[in-house]
Amino acid sequence: MSETETRDFIRQIIHDDLESGKHAEIVTRFPPEPNGYLHVGHVMSICLNFGVAAETGGRTYLRLDDTNPGKESKEYVDAIKRDVHWLGFDWEDRLTHASDYFGKLYESACRLIEMGCAYVDSLSADEIREYRGTLTEAGRNSPYRNRSVEENLDLFRRMRAGEFGDGEHVLRARIDMSSPNMNMRDPALYRIRHIPHQNAGDEWCIYPMYDFAHGLSDAYEHITHSLCTLEFEDHRPLYDWFLDQLKPEHRPRQIEFSRLNLAYAVTSKRKLNTLVEEGIVSGWDDPRMPTIAGMRRRGYPVAALREFVTRAGVTKKDKLIEMGMLENCIRETLGEQAERRMAVLRPLKVILTNYPENTVEMMSAMNHPARPELGTREMPFSRELWIEQDDFMEEAPRKFFRLRPGGEVRLRFGYIIRCDEVVKNAAGDVVELRCSYDPDTRSGTGSSNRKVKGTIHWVSCEHAVDASVRLYDRLFNEANPNAVDDIHSALNPKSLEVVDGKLEPALMELSAGQAVQFERLGYFCPDEKDDSAGARVINRIVTLRDSWAKLEKQAMQQQNQVV
Repeated sequence: MSETETRDFIRQIIHDDLESGKHAEIVTRFPPEPNGYLHVGHVMSICLNFGVAAETGGRTYLRLDDTNPGKESKEYVDAIKRDVHWLGFDWEDRLTHASDYFGKLYESACRLIEMGCAYVDSLSADEIREYRGTLTEAGRNSPYRNRSVEENLDLFRRMRAGEFGDGEHVLRARIDMSSPNMNMRDPALYRIRHIPHQNAGDEWCIYPMYDFAHGLSDAYEHITHSLCTLEFEDHRPLYDWFLDQLKPEHRPRQIEFSRLNLAYAVTSKRKLNTLVEEGIVSGWDDPRMPTIAGMRRRGYPVAALREFVTRAGVTKKDKLIEMGMLENCIRETLGEQAERRMAVLRPLKVILTNYPENTVEMMSAMNHPARPELGTREMPFSRELWIEQDDFMEEAPRKFFRLRPGGEVRLRFGYIIRCDEVVKNAAGDVVELRCSYDPDTRSGTGSSNRKVKGTIHWVSCEHAVDASVRLYDRLFNEANPNAVDDIHSALNPKSLEVVDGKLEPALMELSAGQAVQFERLGYFCPDEKDDSAGARVINRIVTLRDSWAKLEKQAMQQQNQVV
């Protein structure tokens, strides 16, 4: 396949612009609003904006779109910078804020007034909404639309000086109240908000609207290609209108692409904030959240996220991407990288009745079956062991190749054992297995040719490390929770289960975010906030197999037919 055939449509546009000499250098920007944490959809935008610039030797700005001080905070600003860096991108000296341009934006607004292209409106918010019309009915001109240039300038300057209260006046563009595009019906340019700004402090009490600030900020920074998601397609005529009127030195071009919609997740900041405020999750960085902070805390590798957005592709068609695609990228990445360890999550005690008391053997265990260069480690083996409850069945079906009364299994890196006796409590629950081991079957010795069909993992009771293990699953049961009226009804009640696990001693050496595979169970890592040397808290990153695959395939077919 040729390079041209593998380019997405945005990269093709950029290639053509460079080939034609329209641009000597590509300059892009990633402009998040600091009103929440970044989520998986932003990963696509970050990788695209930084990626296309880097591929062509260009530059990218990280611009904080801080035009709405009532919902923004330094916490969100810091989180955004941390997330972009974690994904592997560097804006170098190109960190900017929309608020850096408030002075220039104010001057541009005054110019629009002087040109007769903007006016101060004194209608209330409800009245403006009423006058705006509907998708099928044209809007009506405000009674204040024909104020003189002098009166508009005077009112706007007094707005700037703080003479009026919130909502008393707004500055609007004078375009066309009968336009079929609602965005062109005299949109607001400035509103009064007597609120301190997280970057500008108390310097301003009027703030520009996003549509006014965005295109001009692009122009000030000499952005060549302003890459936006499809919901901004209807805003492009307004983006261009401001540039047409004000004629800045540099003219950027807006191009839209489809946003990344991930199944079984919401990416609306409003809905994510609801989950946080109502305590449904522990915070923006809860490992069940589709935020970058949540995914980092859960243990998702950066390489897997970047591979995921590459596979999802840059298109013009809205679609819902399977959660299974993301999880498979994680499995593939960790399958190659992560060392293997043993842990028991639902412990059942095994006593080897014929094993010498007060004896400990060290078993040699491979750190990775496909990467011998990662070496081996020593695992203590003793008379009393923990195995998984699911690895024993008292009345087992014919093809159950784990432990059963009278049956045999191999302990990984250890011996073959036979279950001789089942011990139960007063309620009839199995609490202990008494087994015998075959001393001639130690792994790696070649002293016995005896074979058994089942192999299970284990941890020595005496040497086990106690850990609180958080088993995370999807936060929602619905493939498209965004389409559900009440997201509470779509929540998965089993999205988090906490179990008291038993870990092999080598797992004490794990550091926060360091992923390993618990053999036969999945991929796990220490929680970056709650884990400590004295109290291990471990997160499940992803299971070894996709248990949702069949259900998700059916749901995706239905949802993408709707989209």
